[in-house]
Amino acid sequence: MRIGDLAINADVNAQTIRFYERRGLLPPTVRAANGYRQYDGAAVSRLRFIRSAQAAGLTLTEIASIIALRQDGQVPCAHVSALLADKLEGVRSQQRELERLEAELIQLINISRDSDPADCSAAAVCQIIPSDT
Repeated sequence: MRIGDLAINADVNAQTIRFYERRGLLPPTVRAANGYRQYDGAAVSRLRFIRSAQAAGLTLTEIASIIALRQDGQVPCAHVSALLADKLEGVRSQQRELERLEAELIQLINISRDSDPADCSAAAVCQIIPSDT
């Protein structure tokens, strides 16, 4: 199949396919006599894998490492599991940071409700947000 057909089957655009080829995520393609790239069903499967891995939070570099292991004849399951565990820890860390931010915002909103604009001094930019933290 040609690149346009591959793009439709894998639900990506042709530029993405070319980019993945340059990054080594897709194997080099055979070109027909007319110069068009020719792809097989494995390319559709590979593109779907890349999209699923990205949806799980993996970067293209991490995805490339998984593909490289597979191409070397290794089963990448342990590597994938470790990558996903790292992603999960990152998500949990971000959640903790967002919870801290949420608490700070709630506190500042409560301060804003209790503050009187007449109490603002010209020396402070805004009395709601402290400048001495």
